[in-house]
Amino acid sequence: MSLDAAAGLVARRLLDAEFVEVYGHHDADGIAAASILCQALAREDIRFRLRIRARIAADEISDGETVLLCDFGSSVADLPAEAVVVDHHVPSFRGTYHVNPRLAGIDGDRELSASGTAFLVAGHMADNRDLAGLALLGILGDGQEFAGKNYEILSDGIANGFIEPRRGLRLAGRDRTEQLACALSPYLEGISGNEEAAEEIGSGDDDTLISRIILAIAPAASAQAMCALYGDRYELEREVVHDAHNLCALVDACGQAGYGGLAASLCFRAPGGVEEAWEIARTHRIQTISAIAGAAQLAEYPAIYAIDNPAVVRGAADALAHDRIQTAPVVVMAPRDGTITVSARCPPGVDIDLESLMRRIAGECGGSGGGHRRRAGAVIDADRADCFKAGLLEAIAA
Repeated sequence: MSLDAAAGLVARRLLDAEFVEVYGHHDADGIAAASILCQALAREDIRFRLRIRARIAADEISDGETVLLCDFGSSVADLPAEAVVVDHHVPSFRGTYHVNPRLAGIDGDRELSASGTAFLVAGHMADNRDLAGLALLGILGDGQEFAGKNYEILSDGIANGFIEPRRGLRLAGRDRTEQLACALSPYLEGISGNEEAAEEIGSGDDDTLISRIILAIAPAASAQAMCALYGDRYELEREVVHDAHNLCALVDACGQAGYGGLAASLCFRAPGGVEEAWEIARTHRIQTISAIAGAAQLAEYPAIYAIDNPAVVRGAADALAHDRIQTAPVVVMAPRDGTITVSARCPPGVDIDLESLMRRIAGECGGSGGGHRRRAGAVIDADRADCFKAGLLEAIAA
């Protein structure tokens, strides 16, 4: 079935419902995907309840209900057959109402996120073109490319006047000092978390700002981190936070910090929570930066790190893999209530199928894992941490 046909089928299923239980993954992509479809439902006077979650299991889904899963569900093979899944992860679920770019031969790592997929479904429900800006959150949050379907969504949003491209510094923040001191995408070694350095570097001439940043971070920063500093930015004409990078950072940080409802309210265009969201995001980003600075390296190949805060493991893995010079896969582990939360990333130039690796090794250790080829994760019992590390070292060194 083509992607368009699958999106149309899912749209008709949602339009036939009287009430929809909606679950969204707790990152920028999942929250944006769920918010796009919740707004599409509301515009058709269809009632819904939205919950933001870190993960979903088959036994949490009740039979007989219309349940919509956004940015997760594809990897859960034993979901009820009538579940509705809008996702872009490697698919195991074989239900009828499943729209996923991978099932149509489209690269779900690079060319279409869950929020982009949700936007296509919403387009089959009614004229929801004004939600195009929210689809950018998945592209930016998951580090995708503006290629394929992503490029089509961006181009249509620009053509319809909902997205305005610009050029500039691509760091999120309310002012220059916050942009630098709380920088995570990219992480700036020696500047992130150092407000004094941020104030000093940010106080000079704007024309030489990028040069000053690069001179400060160059000894430890990857080429990708330096290139990510400046480039395309996107003004979102209909959203409560107009800059796409800022909105993505707020939604992602609030979701990861356990404030999924607040994150979704921003996507629903409710302005009252914007300042609270900025303060939560600032705290979450400083915690992530602190975890990166204090990460204990347990192995070099793969580069395995241990941190104490499970709420920031994903952001720490992104920064350690992409913004420092690395030659091996990066794995970050953190304890949580008798379990270990794991995030794994391939840095530039390293290509290992982390999705299958995490799924297999976590499964062998009694846990669960999955994700994308270059970005994946796992959850295992704490007493199986040594089993998991040994499995990683053996598999990647082979």
